[in-house]
Amino acid sequence: MKKVIVLGLGKVGTLAAELLHGAEFDVTGIDINPSKTKLPFTTKVIDLRSADDVAVEFEENDAVLSCLPFHLNARLAKLAYKAGIHYFDLTEDVPTTKSIIELARTSKGLMAPQCGLAPGFIGIAGASLIAELDECRSCKMRVGALPQHPTGLMGYSFNWSPEGVVNEYLNDCEVLEDGEIKWVSAMEWLEDIYIDGIKLEAFTTSGGLGTMCETYLGSVANIDYKTMRYPGHAALMNFFFHELLMRERRKEAGEILVNAKPPVNEDVVYVHVSAEGTIDGRLQRKEFVRAYRPIEIGGKMRTAIAWTTAGSVVAIMEMVRAGTLPNSGFLKQEDIPLVDFLATKTGAFYAE
Repeated sequence: MKKVIVLGLGKVGTLAAELLHGAEFDVTGIDINPSKTKLPFTTKVIDLRSADDVAVEFEENDAVLSCLPFHLNARLAKLAYKAGIHYFDLTEDVPTTKSIIELARTSKGLMAPQCGLAPGFIGIAGASLIAELDECRSCKMRVGALPQHPTGLMGYSFNWSPEGVVNEYLNDCEVLEDGEIKWVSAMEWLEDIYIDGIKLEAFTTSGGLGTMCETYLGSVANIDYKTMRYPGHAALMNFFFHELLMRERRKEAGEILVNAKPPVNEDVVYVHVSAEGTIDGRLQRKEFVRAYRPIEIGGKMRTAIAWTTAGSVVAIMEMVRAGTLPNSGFLKQEDIPLVDFLATKTGAFYAE
């Protein structure tokens, strides 16, 4: 895997392309709009709604990384499948992933959706803790992408795709509870969590577990994923979506929220993973807790949500190129060894 296309040159897509270029991939970035800044890799302006134009590009490359909104990915994955190339994306959308799993049954290349932060890195960290235990009774995974200096009652800034956030807040959530796969409502199961003395609230959101429920069914009794926010956020979002019925107007809901709480540069990504179980018959709890903040990459400061998302998929692509991971079929995030992930050039950011 040498020649890679990156689709969508927003903040995350541009950074992913830069990291791939820095890791010595031959990168072509594609967007519907021309880049306003000079970039170290080749760029092309293509309307990604044109299947013929996209298919031509796919035929000339070894892999594609989609950094586009989730609703575009199923179609792009089919085009990658037809071209016989590797496919990677950052989606949290469950139906999209299920369609890609079906393609992977007969794919020539590797089909690897959900390679961002959550799903993505959070599953890699969770699987690592589960593996440390002889028997695991529960694994709880929590992620919060937040402003460092929140204002207002909501205490939030939309540094991530509004479509993705609305999707996570409204779609049902898959969990393992008492050894059974169940579906529960989003923005429920509220709990308090403290990281570095900061009080956060956590609640269920959709898609963060990826394929973990199916993988650990029969071996781990309880697994769930929650999003972390500053206290009071969940109540306000439940009021907004359910009492004001904005759940029926998703596109408009996203526009309202971003207009009210635009992105910030000073952000923080909290990661809190815990697993409980036994080692040599003794009950123990393992934890992986981090607070990731903006860092400098390529002479520019990058937001925490941008580098933790882009860095995860690039580290995985480095591992595929090196032969550490398979080069065909479907890639589960929980099958990626954390120690090998952190040993890559890009994965090292997470260790630091």
